[in-house]
Amino acid sequence: MRPAIVLVHPEIPGNTGSVGRTCVALDMELVLIHPLGFTISDTRLKRAGLDYWQHIRLAEFPNWEAFVAERAPRADQMFLFEEYAPRSFYEPDYPEDAYLVFGCETKGLPEEIVAAHREQMVNLPMCSDKVRSLNLANTATAAAYQALRGQFMR
Repeated sequence: MRPAIVLVHPEIPGNTGSVGRTCVALDMELVLIHPLGFTISDTRLKRAGLDYWQHIRLAEFPNWEAFVAERAPRADQMFLFEEYAPRSFYEPDYPEDAYLVFGCETKGLPEEIVAAHREQMVNLPMCSDKVRSLNLANTATAAAYQALRGQFMR
């Protein structure tokens, strides 16, 4: 089993395409929570995902509540990525069935999701105060490799 990357309300098709490509490379599922800021048929999404898009294990949900109802994630499976989270993404031990959850590029995760999962929040540390945030696709890729670190080391 591999972790899954969950994008909540992604807005930029190129980022989602790049995350999808990472998911193919690492044999991870990509979960999209609607509404999206684009359509799945958007050429920019396909361009960023190159010819790998056809290999993505994709799940879509109309909203967060539908995702939670169907998947019923445990608290220890959930890792919500926010720049202001109190702990580094290096700290947790990620289970093989982890959900790495990211919000939309301009607003982050909705407050109701953050409020319900404050204990599961993590951040990617940044060494410079000159950068407000990292690109979603880059962050998701770094998180995916960190979550899989133990599996790669076996």
